[in-house]
Amino acid sequence: MASNDLNRCEFIGRLGKNPELRYAASGDAIANFSIACGYKSKEKESTEWVRITAFGKLAGICGDYLKKGSQVYIAGRMT
Repeated sequence: MASNDLNRCEFIGRLGKNPELRYAASGDAIANFSIACGYKSKEKESTEWVRITAFGKLAGICGDYLKKGSQVYIAGRMT
């Protein structure tokens, strides 16, 4: 079944805490973390928290280089 839909998300935000790194039974790394994305208008200011999961080599890089407060750009798909 072909589809012309698009599932793409992009966020810029700051980590709320250090990434949690774990390993699957296959040995692949999995990193979980949340980023705070702020929004500000004349009437309102708010923060949305976005949960992120990275797999494999990218997960290892996240575990090595990201820490609480780091500003990151995330692009991926929503699941």
